[in-house]
Amino acid sequence: MINKQNISRDEIAEAMKNEFGFNRRLCLDIVNDILHIIIDGLQSDKKVKIHNFGTFKLTYKNSRIGRNPKTKEEYKISSRNVISFKASKILLRYINGNIDE
Repeated sequence: MINKQNISRDEIAEAMKNEFGFNRRLCLDIVNDILHIIIDGLQSDKKVKIHNFGTFKLTYKNSRIGRNPKTKEEYKISSRNVISFKASKILLRYINGNIDE
């Protein structure tokens, strides 16, 4: 199991290799395919739900005026797309120790 705050695709693939015994290249391809499926789903449907894990949602934010809290200087924040993630109830229960592995 990977016990780090930030993990790379290679580290996920390595963990899959150790868990399932597939070759490293196949595991990396699987990780990349999953991430591409999520990205494609966000681009086409603006929402990707992974059962018992959570939902990724793409939202458009309009431009607005922001302010530097230290200098109080105003500047324009450009319009952009942002991605949010909402964990499923099952994932939240697991994280909070209320469900068995």
